[in-house]
Amino acid sequence: MIQDPQAFLRQLFDAAVAAALPDKSIREHLPEPPEGRTIVVGCGKAAASMAKAVETHWPAPLKGLVITRYGHHVPTQRIEVVEAAHPVPDEAGLDATRRVLAMVQDLSADDMVLFLVSGGGSALMTLPAPGISLQDKQALNAALLKSGANITEMNCVRKHVSAVKGGRLAAAAAPAKIVTLAISDIPGDDPAVIASGPTVADPTTFADALAIIDKYGIREPASVIQHLRAGMDETPKPGDARLASAELRMIATPQISLEAAAAIAVGNGVTPVILGDAIEGEAREVALVHAGIANQVLRHKQPAPPPCVLLSGGETTVTVRGSGRGGRNAEFLLALTIALGGASRAWTFAGDTDGIDGTENNAGAIAGPDSLARGDKIGMDAKSMLTDNDGYSFFSGLGDLVITGPTMTNVNDFRAILIT
Repeated sequence: MIQDPQAFLRQLFDAAVAAALPDKSIREHLPEPPEGRTIVVGCGKAAASMAKAVETHWPAPLKGLVITRYGHHVPTQRIEVVEAAHPVPDEAGLDATRRVLAMVQDLSADDMVLFLVSGGGSALMTLPAPGISLQDKQALNAALLKSGANITEMNCVRKHVSAVKGGRLAAAAAPAKIVTLAISDIPGDDPAVIASGPTVADPTTFADALAIIDKYGIREPASVIQHLRAGMDETPKPGDARLASAELRMIATPQISLEAAAAIAVGNGVTPVILGDAIEGEAREVALVHAGIANQVLRHKQPAPPPCVLLSGGETTVTVRGSGRGGRNAEFLLALTIALGGASRAWTFAGDTDGIDGTENNAGAIAGPDSLARGDKIGMDAKSMLTDNDGYSFFSGLGDLVITGPTMTNVNDFRAILIT
């Protein structure tokens, strides 16, 4: 029997994060050193910790540069780490990306580029296509983040306004061998979507990107719209000769982390039910589906009898209409808490495995059967706060935020519903 549901849920989250840490998984995926030079470049929230792991286990000379989010720096000796902004790119990321592009050019077939990529890399490795300024790119990213577009849609657009994404970095490095080591934060683990696939052939087109812009009613910046409509210099497609020496190795995924959490549950006598590692959709709607499954357990002991824990991963989206604070996990958890209505045996957790939910300081939050009543007691109306996209303030007011700081990895969202 679980004596402390909150501690149990936090234990599951910690196990999910630990399973995705680079120092646990990168060594077995490293290629053999080449005859020529080894250049290490990369981007993402886990880029610095991945670089350190490579340095620890690489048996030959190397040099390079990786770009990570502010606050995610890890000390390294041979690979330079540059911090930049996420989710909206900045000058630091732009300057570092120019340097990365210069590093991988003029290489021979005897050389190798080791590309380290993880979630967040799309904003961090930023070099707009000719005619598009950084300010234009920033405005586009901000518009996409507010639009409700999912990560696949956002990255399709990003590829077609970039000088490095959508396989362009790999094309610039040809004829050198390119080995990509990836930590997936993408539902379905599509390598072409992780950080917008700088070293992976891109099956999408300018027409696809333009359709997404039209779908969400994005009309600015004008330079971006003009560039997409012109459709010049398409991204490298599958079969492109410049990517013939490109190879990808996935070192951590959401499914691996869910399975690690499930193992902890089994060890505590709780039946795990993995609902899926690639669940997408509007956070509030995904919460309603999860609440429905939890109620099925409470009423009918299906798909598993209590004690059980429902686990899921993926990435929800939030269409911002209010002025409150909170990332997609706070939004999901508040909507779930309202939908469960104080169910007496349901404890819930939602958090981002990178340790940062949106732009706030928390990884996520935990809710219990008394969360709504406790909120009412101190004057917080959960429904009105959800309307205002203010999930962070609700759980902060209850003292139920989970704050870990940057975890130095990222396999997307982790959700758990414990039914005792």
